[in-house]
Amino acid sequence: MKLSSIIIAKNEENNIRRCIDSQLNCIDDIVVIIDSASTDRTREIVESYQNVNFAITGWKGFSETKKFALLKTQYDWILWIDADEEITPELRTELNEFKKTEPFSAAYSVARKAYFLGRWIKHSGWYPGRVIRLFNKNTAEFSSNEVHEHLKINGEVGKLNHDLIHYTDPDLHHYLMKLNKYTTLSANELYRQGKIAKISDLTIRPILMFIKMYIFKAGFLDGYHGFILAVLSSAHVFSKYSKLWELNKIKK
Repeated sequence: MKLSSIIIAKNEENNIRRCIDSQLNCIDDIVVIIDSASTDRTREIVESYQNVNFAITGWKGFSETKKFALLKTQYDWILWIDADEEITPELRTELNEFKKTEPFSAAYSVARKAYFLGRWIKHSGWYPGRVIRLFNKNTAEFSSNEVHEHLKINGEVGKLNHDLIHYTDPDLHHYLMKLNKYTTLSANELYRQGKIAKISDLTIRPILMFIKMYIFKAGFLDGYHGFILAVLSSAHVFSKYSKLWELNKIKK
């Protein structure tokens, strides 16, 4: 059996080489879809690999861009990996062993070790944070969500034993840029679903998010990082519903 992988990249010059290098000697067909709005060296870096297939395209949204990437893959079994992620040596060995077997499941989830401001967040509800990333493209499809798209699997989902590493936010500037982008997408999606922002969404929800992450999910064990993450996650919720309130008000 051979494996393909799909990567979506926009201005990922700081991440893309690490992501691709981690897949060498494991993935047989690496497909990178580069957003045509990229302004850094992402394309130059990708072009330096002879064994990487890539395409340049205008942004279609997360789900549609990944569907486009699937059309470029050669093999049925796909590893979906983000540009700011990398395969650990242990996971690479496991995938190579997987290629020698006959899969019992239609897809497999993997645990992610997410790094926030340079530290692995072991608590706060982030680890293991399993996500479906290895799948047979004939028995799976991406959801149509504008943000936080996921795979819909027709069949059983198994588990891989080793971790994928996610370098999610190297600094606060990066986090806040993502917060603004993703809360806008989430608010738009809620609005299309006919949701109305209530006062409880702006007051109670953010507080509950902080309590959940910092207290119940033991974020306090992640030190300063855990506290900052819980506060920012609360701000994420507040921002999302504030933007929904704004949409409700503007588009009445």
